[in-house]
Amino acid sequence: MTALQRFITASGMTNLADGVAVVAWAWIASLLTRDALLVALVPVALRLPWFLLALPAGLVTDRVDRRRLILTMDALRAMAFLGAALALWVALPLGVAPEKGVSAPVLYWSLLLAAFVVGGAEVFRDNAAQTMLPALVPPGRLERANGQLWSAELLTNALIGPALGAFLIGLWLPLAFGLNAAAYGLAMLLVAGLAGQFRAVRADRRGWRAELGEGIAFLRGVPLLQVLALTTGFWNLFGNMIAVALVLHAQENLGLSAQVYGLTLAGGAVGGILGSLLGERIAARLGPVRTMQAMLAVSGPSFLAMGLAPGAWTLGLAFAAMEFCSFVWNVVSVSTRQRLIPDALLGRVNSLYRLLAWGMMPLGLVLSGLVVSLGEAVVPRGTALVLPFWVAGVGSVLVTLLVWRAIARGFAAISR
Repeated sequence: MTALQRFITASGMTNLADGVAVVAWAWIASLLTRDALLVALVPVALRLPWFLLALPAGLVTDRVDRRRLILTMDALRAMAFLGAALALWVALPLGVAPEKGVSAPVLYWSLLLAAFVVGGAEVFRDNAAQTMLPALVPPGRLERANGQLWSAELLTNALIGPALGAFLIGLWLPLAFGLNAAAYGLAMLLVAGLAGQFRAVRADRRGWRAELGEGIAFLRGVPLLQVLALTTGFWNLFGNMIAVALVLHAQENLGLSAQVYGLTLAGGAVGGILGSLLGERIAARLGPVRTMQAMLAVSGPSFLAMGLAPGAWTLGLAFAAMEFCSFVWNVVSVSTRQRLIPDALLGRVNSLYRLLAWGMMPLGLVLSGLVVSLGEAVVPRGTALVLPFWVAGVGSVLVTLLVWRAIARGFAAISR
């Protein structure tokens, strides 16, 4: 097994655990409360570290051995999932979820804490992993390597993981968290066996402010990276707006079980896998500018179609279209970023970029809960549950119009 294959397999194992948890976090929260805002706080705790810890993660990534950082963060996530499983086991059997408040406060706060720890470790782990990839493949193969990496991650995170998570929830609730530790353990063994130099080569080490300033200066000097980061940020905001609404919409409006809901999410994974595998070919045929513009143009209608979908199949197809566009965009944008940024700055610039791109995710989750809660005051609950899809769709169309020409100008600038 080559170093790249080991790296991709390890990422697949950790993403299998994350995929199991994708269903578990929101679903178990919905068993404790029917309040959309309180349900949203659990994934908010999972995503908030991307806003709080992105900059420290970049500084650390450029200072330490990136492989060891990955191993440490995977061990921390395994411990957090074991703690969540234990808290859930102790709290069983669960009471009836109230419309306001929570039925098991200790369990609810334990889930929030575990989600925050898992999310915090993920910030450091993912930043280190993305900066390691250019050390495993030559620059000309970055699109293909990123496509292979994301297809493996999606296969486990969004296709196998949610379906397995839904099955484990139906079998015994704590299993949805408990078995994740084994997946992290296998991933750690694979990463530990990687040979090579995974510490950035740097002339000197200065204070954290000076080092962070270097990263900011580089990002400010490349307008294309700023446009891509902000566009991805709004895309993530809209994508997370529908995340909480999707759970409650599937349960209350469409009457889906946990198993069928997991399969619906798998439809999105199929679209994402196709986007990851075909992204290199699409970009080679259309060019990066047309590719990214086309993916943006389809994203808004995809969000709207999810809100209008009358059943599991149509919802899954709309989700697949949205994920396809998202991952074709990622193949081009991340490969461009990895190619442009020097290795010694990659951790810091990458963290700044991801602060803009991923830091909006918790805002999207909070907005989702607020839109539903405020909407219930003027429209029936069933209608309120689809309002986040409409907000995301219209917002995505507006963002597309605003950045359409900026993307072309940015690529033209780096070509010159």
